[in-house]
Amino acid sequence: MSAWANTLDELMRSRASSLFGYAYVLTGDAAEAEDLLQDALVRTFRSNRRSGSLNEAHVYVKRAISSAFIDGHRRTQTRPQRATGDDGNFADASAITPGPENHVTQSVDLHQAILTLPPKQRACVVLRFLEDKTVASIAAELSIADGTVKRHLHDAVATLRTRVTDVDFDAPPRDTVAVHSTEGAQR
Repeated sequence: MSAWANTLDELMRSRASSLFGYAYVLTGDAAEAEDLLQDALVRTFRSNRRSGSLNEAHVYVKRAISSAFIDGHRRTQTRPQRATGDDGNFADASAITPGPENHVTQSVDLHQAILTLPPKQRACVVLRFLEDKTVASIAAELSIADGTVKRHLHDAVATLRTRVTDVDFDAPPRDTVAVHSTEGAQR
């Protein structure tokens, strides 16, 4: 077996579920996620490029998933959409179910709202809030400017706030570091 085949085999054994999950969050449909992952694997391994490490292969495939999703090459079917009210907003999950299942309902509402975002905004939101990446790493992964990532995140969060009212989007940004001053500290 060639080196790239060994890398592909190991990648699918150890990280297939992670890659599929990433594609699923972007597409919202299992069949589309499978197609997107398959397309990304073909794009990554179609040429007999040097095999590299498992981590390099993982990064290449994730980038190929993002690129294919944003470019729209594999999106031929319409995405399933959840019915909304007359105002276009999703129902407040806490008004429907006050029990522990509220978190699940809230997650479903949020995922459905994310699916309504344009592809670049959706990719930025997924990378930022689900993959916990910084603005700079999102910009590098999507090959866009930091400011463009910030604009996509700002617009996406503004849209999500209007559609899912029971999710707190005001959590402190993770790109910042708290600075604590200590009086009398020696250097």
